[in-house]
Amino acid sequence: MCRMSSSLSAYILALISFYLYVCTSPADAHSLSNHSLSQDLKIPFAKKQSHKFYRELGLSPRLEVNIVEHDPLANASTIVEKHFRFPFHSDYEAANSAGPDVQKLGHYAGYFKLSHTKAARMFYYFFEARQNKEKAPVVVWLTGGPGCSSSIALFYENGPFKLTKNWSLVWNQYGWDQESNIIFIDQPTGTGFSYSTDDDDIRNTSEEAAVDFYDFIQHPEYVKNDFYITGESYAGHYIPAFAARVHNANKNKQGIHINFKMKLINQSQYNYLKKPVKDCLKEVKYACVRGTHYNLTACAQTYIDCDVIYRTIMDLNNGLNPYDIRKNCRGYLCYNLSGMESFLNQTSVKKALGVDEDIEFVSCSDYVFDAMLGDQMMNHAVYIPELLQDGIKLLVYAGEYDFICNWLGNFIWVAEMQWWGHKGFWWARYVPFNVDGVNAGSIKRYGPLTFVKVKDAGHLVPMDQPKVALQMLRRWTKGIPL
Repeated sequence: MCRMSSSLSAYILALISFYLYVCTSPADAHSLSNHSLSQDLKIPFAKKQSHKFYRELGLSPRLEVNIVEHDPLANASTIVEKHFRFPFHSDYEAANSAGPDVQKLGHYAGYFKLSHTKAARMFYYFFEARQNKEKAPVVVWLTGGPGCSSSIALFYENGPFKLTKNWSLVWNQYGWDQESNIIFIDQPTGTGFSYSTDDDDIRNTSEEAAVDFYDFIQHPEYVKNDFYITGESYAGHYIPAFAARVHNANKNKQGIHINFKMKLINQSQYNYLKKPVKDCLKEVKYACVRGTHYNLTACAQTYIDCDVIYRTIMDLNNGLNPYDIRKNCRGYLCYNLSGMESFLNQTSVKKALGVDEDIEFVSCSDYVFDAMLGDQMMNHAVYIPELLQDGIKLLVYAGEYDFICNWLGNFIWVAEMQWWGHKGFWWARYVPFNVDGVNAGSIKRYGPLTFVKVKDAGHLVPMDQPKVALQMLRRWTKGIPL
């Protein structure tokens, strides 16, 4: 499967909109380890309330998790991988454009057994670069949620191809495999096609997921390639925790050295309404700040209580798409993903991917979402200053029409972050961000920290501005100034 190199320039790209990129260095992306679950996080409280609220908004994961009775790969090796071709791939692109012949590309799918779990298997796709794969960087993509599958990005955003209404696949002109060997991972355990036979393998915090991720990247392959971790939305929680885990391991000379140099992060912002906000902040400071009073279950309840702010905003703007204020919200997650779910649940598709027939694919799992409720209000940006201090570069970007992770909120947390370049970044001027001579947004940078506001984009920057997103990836991975 995919490999990384101990000489890899590690980078974390942070997409503040729906995306988050982390660039790390050597090691392979297929070995997530596990901490035992926090036993105080069995969240029976407010579960019905939270489900009702999220489903009313059409914003939350809605289905259960893949906890199976019997592991179909119980007697298999740590990595079970196969070369695949989707059975419904359209030949139109290959015949009518410069799109490559799918048969000539390295497309792989597989499962990685997580050594620090009881019985978890992590699912991934791996696509070799369309050209110069030996020297192209390795990019890992993590979708947010928490609990949403990376297949969403693969088929609708930055994957090698896109899914049409009739289940045909056509080549994506701006797929990130143009510039990288790319891996799409379903994590944490229970997300997408990932599964376990024991629900103790379900994660409750980004820190627990970080332990899994660190094990995941300890499988050394592609040792000569730069390695980047990227992602979207809730990956803004994962990535600072993941980066800190890797960085601390490097300092303590644990495991395979990961040569972190840059990172990209997506962080949630909080929208304010006078009294509810005041009460919310009080609860957050009491229950969700690491220290004497921190309690995972209480912090999860705080998340439920603070949602009154978001509910009020949405009630006042009926039909608003929080991921793109230019659009109306229709259906699950405001985007119709039913075609992808139907496609991936086809027997022929599962067979092509090496997925057992009994494993059901869902876009997002509410079981995983609920398990991570106590993590939602945690401030994971606290990990970033030390990373900046040690020379790891950070790129944060946000679409200008995204509301749920809006550019202003993201800019505020970036600008208020206390680090050695705090004042320099605050006073730095915005400069134009141009792609092929056309203005694509604005940039503010100082030292290792860069913030980009992307023009004419919502939460899903690679979907709304695919050319711009690909150019950001290309320039960042090649060390070219944005």
